Amino acid sequence: MNLSSLLRALPAYEIHNARDVEITRVTPDSRQVIPGALFVAIPGVNVDGARFIPDALARGAAAIVTESRITHHASLPTITVPDARSALAHLSAAWHDFPSRKLRVIGVTGTDGKTTTCRLIASVLESARHRVGAITTVSATIGDQEIDTGLHTTTPDAPDVQRYLAQMVDAGAEYAVIEATSEGLAQRRLDAVEFDVAVVTNITHEHLYFHKTWENYRDAKAMLFRALATSYRKPRTAKVAVLNADDHARGVFDYLRAIETDEQIIYSTNDQRRMTEDNQCSAVSGRRSAVSIFARAIQHSSHGLRFTAVTPHGELEIESPLIGRYNVANILAAIGAGMARRVPFDALRDGIARVRGVSGRMEVLQSFDSAQDAPFTAIVDFAHTPNALQNALETARELAHNRVIVVFGCAGLRDVQKRALMGEIAGKLADKIVVTAEDPRTESLDAINAQIVEGLERAGRRAREDYFIVDDRAEAIAFAIQMARAGDVVIVCGKGHERSMCFGTTEIPWSDQDAVRAALNR
Repeated sequence: MNLSSLLRALPAYEIHNARDVEITRVTPDSRQVIPGALFVAIPGVNVDGARFIPDALARGAAAIVTESRITHHASLPTITVPDARSALAHLSAAWHDFPSRKLRVIGVTGTDGKTTTCRLIASVLESARHRVGAITTVSATIGDQEIDTGLHTTTPDAPDVQRYLAQMVDAGAEYAVIEATSEGLAQRRLDAVEFDVAVVTNITHEHLYFHKTWENYRDAKAMLFRALATSYRKPRTAKVAVLNADDHARGVFDYLRAIETDEQIIYSTNDQRRMTEDNQCSAVSGRRSAVSIFARAIQHSSHGLRFTAVTPHGELEIESPLIGRYNVANILAAIGAGMARRVPFDALRDGIARVRGVSGRMEVLQSFDSAQDAPFTAIVDFAHTPNALQNALETARELAHNRVIVVFGCAGLRDVQKRALMGEIAGKLADKIVVTAEDPRTESLDAINAQIVEGLERAGRRAREDYFIVDDRAEAIAFAIQMARAGDVVIVCGKGHERSMCFGTTEIPWSDQDAVRAALNR
């Protein structure tokens, strides 16, 4: 592909030493440069990619994209852009011939529940006989292939996102469902993805180590909804926002609802929030129309969920094997996305019933059954935020016939403020608490655990009686399993599906599921 064709995809740029050259690759990694490559110098947190321009040139780069105004490459086309990360996304989309323009694209953002909601939406669309690809923080699903997207939870980089989308197009997909993390949005990895439906689960306390303030975090999530206004318009495809009416803390719902779009679908787990035709149910503001869906008659057990979804088109009886009342909201969000794409009721019902769970999300490894010599329940859950931990422990309390024992920690170099909050939540909702390592990275594990303990003691819990500190995560899990008695629930939180743990700068292979099974086998 020639350089001039690629540059037409950029929203803004200046070019020096302009001449058309054939481009063989677009990459932000100088180590991946081959002769004829277009090297995009990304400013990093610690290192500016412009430092690697000489290396890219030595490897045969044919052109450079940078935010820096450099003048020492007189014979080389040098493209200056206001935002190199955004430029990389647009160039990657152009390189793959704009794949998201050939798909209907549904984005899901929020603090908790994104992966589960993505899985539900994909299943609903598949039940309606659509071919669907997905990119989540767990994997990319393309046809029959499932590709691991990395060790820790985040949106893949822009070149990977565009490559996955192109592979979906090649595989005959009609839809792409994308999990949109706040970091992925803020770092422009999803720029040039042409979204048609934007879904939010909730926006609570998380990722302040990166965003610095809660408002910045909220605004990063809102980027998904603002993108609807500028995304490529596809035939017979409205731009739709699916919003959570229950997420009203700090005005989140009203903030997102004010963002202009063609349609809004508003969901709630509280049937008292039902909106009437006179106010919000059929409200019309300019081009925007809004409808509401809500849940009533919710029943929850260790076998899953049952409830009635009330929609403008009638009532829908839902049965799901997912555990946890909070999954009612995730299911409603998926129903909203399905309604946005006019999915029939039968496909909504069947698609939801088919999702039996997501790895590391309330994953039951042993269920209490005295007749089968299973004296207590053991669960692994990804809960690593205050809101998610509260939901997980409330669910564990519903399932328990006796005590709730939780094992958890907090990650290093991440949101410091949440540590005491999570300690307090665990102290209030669990009977026994085992505090342990969870990706301490280069921080002191003792210091991290001490901050969790502050919250535990605010909740009135006592060391070595109510809570225990066991630094080694495998030993902590074994300690909790050994402590368990008949009817207890042991829930291990924080790692979920992840398959590594970071100590210092080294990733160590790790699996909570394997550690729980090993402890149970003993």
